Amino acid sequence: METFTKGYSIKDRQFWTIVIGLGGASVFVFAAMYSVQPLLPFFTEQFQISVSYASLSMSMTTLSVIIGLIVLGFLSDRHGRVLFIWLSIILTIIPFLFMPFTDSFYVIIVLRFIQGFAIAGVPAAALAYISEEINQQSMGLATALYISCNALGGTIGRLMMGYITERFSWEIAFFSLALFGCIVFIIVWLTLPKSQNFTMNNRTIQKDLHGFWLHLKNPNLLILFGLGIILQLSFTGMWSFIPYYLSEPPFLLSLKTISFIFLAYSLGIVGSPIANSLAGKVGINTIRTFGVLLLVSGILLTLSTSLFTIVVGLCIACLGFFTAHALTSATVSRTAIHQKGSASSLYLVSYYIGVASGSTLLSPIWLHFKWQGIVVITVFLPIIYILFLNYTLRKRVQN
Repeated sequence: METFTKGYSIKDRQFWTIVIGLGGASVFVFAAMYSVQPLLPFFTEQFQISVSYASLSMSMTTLSVIIGLIVLGFLSDRHGRVLFIWLSIILTIIPFLFMPFTDSFYVIIVLRFIQGFAIAGVPAAALAYISEEINQQSMGLATALYISCNALGGTIGRLMMGYITERFSWEIAFFSLALFGCIVFIIVWLTLPKSQNFTMNNRTIQKDLHGFWLHLKNPNLLILFGLGIILQLSFTGMWSFIPYYLSEPPFLLSLKTISFIFLAYSLGIVGSPIANSLAGKVGINTIRTFGVLLLVSGILLTLSTSLFTIVVGLCIACLGFFTAHALTSATVSRTAIHQKGSASSLYLVSYYIGVASGSTLLSPIWLHFKWQGIVVITVFLPIIYILFLNYTLRKRVQN
């Protein structure tokens, strides 16, 4: 009993059942979230719609995730973590069962918006659950493994949808993800321990909102939130429009082949743990800057006409992005001087603002300047922002 009051450690069986449970939940909801990304060119042709309209299947989901993070974060503080993780998985499955029966892309967007709100239940509760149930010494590893499962989920979702759609149909692809979600729910239900250290939050909504406002007045946190937006805008922009780029001359790749390109995303699985390890030895800011440089270097390599070089570039970009993202997320928690959970929620909100921006706001850039324009934007913004961030940090140290 004494062992538990300090939280589970890496030596405890419950530590690993928590990792398996949260990891499984994370894999499914992030597979669901990013599942349509390789299908954007397919939707454009299948439903005879514009690139911007097709991209709404990503950005509207992301917008709903942002709303869900705030609302469900408040509710999970008051009613527990595990319940919202269970409900998140179940309610994410249901829209997949209805999408195949419509021939209206508008209905798909509405269902994706509903699905986004459900998806938010896992990220809204997971990190808080880890902080409550895992001891301080093992928390970094548990968080890194959880973030790695985010990347694994994104890889599985993109790969499944692209491959099954090309081999069978998009309808069967959605049903397959629903079946996958049912299997994951059973695993999570069997493995994820009930909360033992959860304490109901008795603060009023007004006090929570006041906490958010104080975070938004903190210039150190604002800079980190901005970095979250920029990182994800560039990363999502790269992945949203690479299918269009590779489906056109000189590549003319099929949807199934393009879906395998998304395996590069799996490098994010190792990016977070590596970043966590190196930051303790070299320093968070140095490794985060290195991650941003890897991200932009990888994006630049996609300008090549060699498919092999493009794949290498995508791998490098993924490794760099998840390195920078993991360390920025960790820095937010350390920088917040109160209500650290709400600070992390605001970082996630900024992160998903970047997702929505990268999938829809960059559509005009694609239409007018094609891939070269996307590369210019997604390389220029992170470089300028990380220079600004480092300059600001140095100036504060000197003062």
